[in-house]
Amino acid sequence: MHAQPDPLSRERNHLAASRSALRAMREDAEALDIRDVTANWVNAAVLQSQLDERIKSLADLSHTPLFFGRLDYLHAPGADQAEGAEGEQFYIGRRHVHDADGDPMVIDWRAPVSQPFYRASKKAPMDIALRRRFGYTGGELTAYEDEHLSDADARPDEAEQTSKLLQQEIERPRVGPMRDIVATIQPEQDEIVRSGLGGSVCVQGGPGTGKTAVGLHRVAYLLYAHRERLARTGTLVIGPNRSFLHYIEQVLPALGELEVKQAAVDDLVAHVEVRGTDDAAAAVVKGDARMAAVLRKALRSHVTMPDEPVVVVRGSRRWRVPAYELEEIVGELLDRDIRYGAARDALPQRIAHAVLVRMEQAGEAPDDRVQDAVARNSAVKAAVKAMWPPVDPAKLVLRLLSDADFLAQHAEGILDHDEQKLILWTKPARSLKTAKWSAADAVLIDEATDLVARTHSLGHVVLDEAQDLSPMQYRAVGRRCTTGSTTVLGDLAQGTTPWATRSWEQALEHLGKGEAVVEELTAGFRVPREVIAYASRLLPSIAPGLAEVKSVRESPGSLVVRRTADLDAASVEACVESLRQEGSIGLIAADARIPALAEALGAAGMTYLSPGDETTAESRLTLVPASLAKGLEYDYVVLDEPAAVVDGEPDERTGLRRLYVALTRAVSGLTVVHAAALPEQLAA
Repeated sequence: MHAQPDPLSRERNHLAASRSALRAMREDAEALDIRDVTANWVNAAVLQSQLDERIKSLADLSHTPLFFGRLDYLHAPGADQAEGAEGEQFYIGRRHVHDADGDPMVIDWRAPVSQPFYRASKKAPMDIALRRRFGYTGGELTAYEDEHLSDADARPDEAEQTSKLLQQEIERPRVGPMRDIVATIQPEQDEIVRSGLGGSVCVQGGPGTGKTAVGLHRVAYLLYAHRERLARTGTLVIGPNRSFLHYIEQVLPALGELEVKQAAVDDLVAHVEVRGTDDAAAAVVKGDARMAAVLRKALRSHVTMPDEPVVVVRGSRRWRVPAYELEEIVGELLDRDIRYGAARDALPQRIAHAVLVRMEQAGEAPDDRVQDAVARNSAVKAAVKAMWPPVDPAKLVLRLLSDADFLAQHAEGILDHDEQKLILWTKPARSLKTAKWSAADAVLIDEATDLVARTHSLGHVVLDEAQDLSPMQYRAVGRRCTTGSTTVLGDLAQGTTPWATRSWEQALEHLGKGEAVVEELTAGFRVPREVIAYASRLLPSIAPGLAEVKSVRESPGSLVVRRTADLDAASVEACVESLRQEGSIGLIAADARIPALAEALGAAGMTYLSPGDETTAESRLTLVPASLAKGLEYDYVVLDEPAAVVDGEPDERTGLRRLYVALTRAVSGLTVVHAAALPEQLAA
């Protein structure tokens, strides 16, 4: 008799067989000959592009486990659950893999049959006898851990044990860009990930609750469940800046999704080159939703009522549309409140229709070609230009910001005199090219552009770090998903702009998604308990009433607070100590402190990266201005001079929020180095 291989060997054998099956799937795709199935070169190019994407998605990444879990069902899913019925076993992974006969070797984590891997518990086993988690080291399967969920002698109220493998995966050192959490999604996160495409969701999540990862995995799930629809309508992930987008850009490809576009908020509204800046007070007014009403009034002011008839000459006949009838047509288009450009396009056809009515009354029988010819008549075109002239959105905004009288005329009853004075340029630009547009101005131009012509809507938009957007920026994002849905991710306590969101209800109204469901994640998986408790001392000052994150990770010694006389030297020394540990290191400091710290690191012979640069085993230290720390994470963080971080912002609340962000970037340890007194909220 041959000895049966031990369970670990059997699992390794299945991994090897699955890798072979995936390799065969890729080879089959590479061997496909599409020359005989395409009618023309356009079809061939489209099909070849789709085939190339398919081949790319079938890559076997050596550092990414092909499967991370196993489910043993008591009964085959969908089958009769009668006594004696056979169960079924499924391996859960990042993508589907089948053998030569088409039988599944690995099930996609997004498939319905995979859901109990994330949701099942001893209280609600979901017909699962066994859930097995796998541990990997360097791509090799090295461990497994079992949970028997349907044992008859298990007490329903028995406390769920925290998985050691799950804990190790969460705490695994972070080198390189952000990775997926597909192996560690928690039940409350999975509910959000698998919520339907039709509804919009807003996720309020404190530091380390996984809100960004949840949003990205939701995109991957929606693409799996609604691929054809979203292939037509498109998906977009919006982040606060390029550094953040670079950090998260590998998550979706690792989950097999290669086609999702990413953009910063400023990219959406890049109608002009941004070369100027606003002070905080001006930016707040420009970002106020009332500016939409000002722009609408200013745009519609270009429409003028006619005082002369339109006379169309065709052959020997002259057809006259009186001024009062033209006024009725213009008034009707204004009352319909359609886009300015659409109304302008409709106006010549309306005038032409009035001419055709007169032709028919005179006994003629004009058809559609005659109406189109009349609409293109020079007299009609001249009348349209006079009554409903074309408007350049950028020129409209330029005039509002440059011409005090024009602004006063259209902001009356909307903005007060002081607010108007704040947003007027002190030195009016002479032309679009010479204007020093600010980021807030670009958003105004985007609003005006949409008033002229409808913005294209996508099927689904994910908006991360949403708490920092102004109402006008929310409107800009909302225009990109008017006919689709959205996933909004953020933390009110981390709002660090003067116009930061005060409530999600207000934000969702500006976004045009007032019906969205607000979910709150309060379980922390990234930041150690001691660190998040220290940072949470700031919450009463920065976000009263917001629930404190409760970390599931206790890590004694993870917080060190050190006072020093030589700040530069102490921060460098703390980095040296942290580099003795495994993983990535972030030295976070007030923006004004970055040059001095860069010089100190250079003098010590230490190389460092900038935010967004990919960490490697050789280069693990990143020097991070506090203004760019949001959304990033490091195994160990050295925080330089908290008081300077607070003082670097225009007001104390914003400064304390910036400090809260900086304090909560660590996964394994935080060292706070300070020469000045700590903010009183931390010193308490």
